[in-house]
Amino acid sequence: MSVLTRDEAQTRARLIDVHRYTIDLDLTAGDDTFDSRTVIRFTVRADQDVTDTFVEVKPAALRSVTLDGQPLDPETLDENRLPLKNLTPGEHELRVDADMRYSRTGEGMHRFTDPTDGETYLYTQLFMDDVQRVFAAFDQPDLKAVFDLSVKAPEEWTVLANGITEHLGEGRWQAAPTPLISTYLVAVAAGPWHSVRTEHRGLPFGIHCRRSLAPYLDTDADEILDITRQCYDRYHEKFQEPYPFDSYDQAFVPEFNAGAMENPGLVTFRDEFVYRSAVTETERQTRAMVIAHEMAHMWFGDLVTLRWWDDIWLNESFAEYMGYQTLTEATRFTDTWTDFGVTRKAWGYDADQRPSTHPVAPENVDDTASALLNFDGISYAKGASALRQLVTWLGEKDFLAGINTHFTRHKFANATLADFIDSLAAHTDRDVHAWADAWLRTTGVDTLTPHITTDGGTCTLTVKHTGSRPHRVAVGLYDRDIADDGHHLALRERLDLDIPQTRTAEPHPIGKRPALLLLNDGDLTYAKIRFDTESFRTAGAALAGLPEPVTRAVVWNALRDAVRDAELPPTAYLEAARTHLPHETDLALVQGVLAFASTQITDRYLTPEQRPAALATLTALCRDLIRRTEDGDHPGLRLIAVRHHIDVAAHPDTIAAWLADGTVPGGPELDPELRWRVLARLAALGATDEAAIAAELERDPSATGQEGAARCRAALPDPDTKAKAWASMFTTDDLSNYLFTATAQGFWQPEQADLVHEYVPRYFQDAVAVAARRGPAIADAAGRWAFPTHAVDTDTLQQGQTCLRDTDPIPALRRKLADQLDDLARALRVRGE
Repeated sequence: MSVLTRDEAQTRARLIDVHRYTIDLDLTAGDDTFDSRTVIRFTVRADQDVTDTFVEVKPAALRSVTLDGQPLDPETLDENRLPLKNLTPGEHELRVDADMRYSRTGEGMHRFTDPTDGETYLYTQLFMDDVQRVFAAFDQPDLKAVFDLSVKAPEEWTVLANGITEHLGEGRWQAAPTPLISTYLVAVAAGPWHSVRTEHRGLPFGIHCRRSLAPYLDTDADEILDITRQCYDRYHEKFQEPYPFDSYDQAFVPEFNAGAMENPGLVTFRDEFVYRSAVTETERQTRAMVIAHEMAHMWFGDLVTLRWWDDIWLNESFAEYMGYQTLTEATRFTDTWTDFGVTRKAWGYDADQRPSTHPVAPENVDDTASALLNFDGISYAKGASALRQLVTWLGEKDFLAGINTHFTRHKFANATLADFIDSLAAHTDRDVHAWADAWLRTTGVDTLTPHITTDGGTCTLTVKHTGSRPHRVAVGLYDRDIADDGHHLALRERLDLDIPQTRTAEPHPIGKRPALLLLNDGDLTYAKIRFDTESFRTAGAALAGLPEPVTRAVVWNALRDAVRDAELPPTAYLEAARTHLPHETDLALVQGVLAFASTQITDRYLTPEQRPAALATLTALCRDLIRRTEDGDHPGLRLIAVRHHIDVAAHPDTIAAWLADGTVPGGPELDPELRWRVLARLAALGATDEAAIAAELERDPSATGQEGAARCRAALPDPDTKAKAWASMFTTDDLSNYLFTATAQGFWQPEQADLVHEYVPRYFQDAVAVAARRGPAIADAAGRWAFPTHAVDTDTLQQGQTCLRDTDPIPALRRKLADQLDDLARALRVRGE
């Protein structure tokens, strides 16, 4: 398939203006394909001579094409491009009639049949260049148009779209025409949806899910709608432009690849956000953040859209920042930045230290395939961190004034980084252009290291700055609280410091030496921080005694960075977790630290010989947390401890007894998520069999149950079962995106390294082939989940490097492999190998 280049998009945008799409979809044509009829009205600009261009479409069969009433030969379709020749200045009408293929990979028009009740659901995901899988289009973000959509569906179905839909009878649905939007933002969701509808400030709101999830959605409907209303109201306090669309629907859809998609008026979410099992308050906060994130896109992304994909950060960084900040301001989730610091920010730090790093606002995104690779921790987490630092430096008042100017100047149109910076510059005397060059056009993570000098009992601070960005940071000075024998730390003072320090010859006075000096206290900048010697000792002894969760998150991130940089032994991190987590109260911190300890440290940074002791340490830690929560006052903390106790179990007896009893002693009862989690661990340990998996699937035949069964079967330590799992991923191409992922998650187990050893070299050949056949979504899953992460050795590294050098993986897989191999090389350095 031909990818669209930036030069081609710029050329086409100079040639034509697109006015209106009239799209008619027939979803009753069968299980494999649907009918797509499109009328595109466009104008060739008057300053053009007779010219040629092309329209994109990826049909199963192209039935007919007419241009201004004259038939075109469908055989001229070249891959996904249909040439349009000899176009004269003025108005034109293109009609395309095609058979389009349903997707099983979450790209285009995805089709899913619910195993619980046999009901079928369809939804579109048209991001980047997948609109061509649904209807013909001039597919680039700066050719906005009005979209007029009609759909024929089975009579008992409901059809949702960007605008309010009307049922005309006999399965016919008509959606209200959209305002000017980009092609990738068009959305349709069709099926026998369960819906909860309301109205807020005169605007229709709706939330929707599969019928089999109806009881779970109903349980959380008030919470979801309350968050939606609170965010909507808060954005209207921040933004001068009102919400620009005629309704706001949120559809929780099956087998969705991303967290959510910001389609105007019809946001689609992965339906794991409809919770079937117990979750923590932090997980509820994550769902709320995604709701806030996607609503922010209605302004930044939908009302004002990037001109080309090099400015994807304008969409994602803004929505990421606004999602966390607005939750803090408008909802019960008032401590969101702790979770951001310990989870999302780590994602950005990791991505920014790989060879594949790129600026937040890259200048060289030559085509859509390259652009797809930039949806990563840099465009989201680093970009949001940069915006948070910008607000700290600029002030929120000037920041909001700038973005409101941006909306006014570019509403229902497109904009660039330069446009955004110009809008900010109109409201401040600060040099935001220089700030943008330093923060948005550079790569890598700065490092800040304190140096304390003592002279006659008075201390001064200088900060060694490795990197080029300016930072405005808070410096926390903490003293031991003598009231409790020094186990807790009390904040003496928090200093504001500009780095580089403006008067480098005059170190900053800090008074008497603190027990702990913490750079970037409050986590307002994006940088790795280090400790002076005494502060490091204090952190090791009294980390849990720091008064604020976000401060503890900064310390935990510093320890994490030190492990990854081979400056702190992995066992020291485990010891810190063992010492401090039993006293931790913040769920995001407990979850984040345990996740890093039980995956990266235990499974990668420690050798196989060290792993049993690490598992024993984590098991003891989880057991302590379970004991601490026996009074029932901390159900979220107990749930996290139970989950990780299952995941790190080295022996099956305890968790097998939990499964047999259906409960953990003292609670919780094992809901479907916990039952499948236990069974997956038992499978990895060789302590269950196919009969038990089949029985559990009969108990829970849902889509999640199907995925659980696939994960468990792939984890069984049996050669024939491994061979079947491998073939299902890499040979037959029958698995959906979610079942492929579940199978991959189960396949590689550190306990089974000898059993699966022969598959490690096969992976590099078979992953390249399946990615080429099945496209970017499966390529991403193959690179992310099917990679043999347990195989931390030089042979695996060399095999991967040979694959990148001698084969030609599609870009999505090449990027994932390059990142995995860099992480593997880092693990070898941490091990000292």
